[in-house]
Amino acid sequence: MEEGSDNEAACICISCGKGLCADHTKELEMPVSVGTPPNVKRLPKGLPRLICKYCIEKTIEDGFD
Repeated sequence: MEEGSDNEAACICISCGKGLCADHTKELEMPVSVGTPPNVKRLPKGLPRLICKYCIEKTIEDGFD
């Protein structure tokens, strides 16, 4: 994200695929449902997903406006 930065990537953004250091990562918890209709249940704990600050600002927030 920053030019000239030499931090090692700690993860990869699920949206754009960029390697991210810990400072530029946002963790989202996505809901998980199991079963087949009409017996679908939502699990109490979702799956953690890592996304960069740019994608969270442009993709997620714009999608809910």
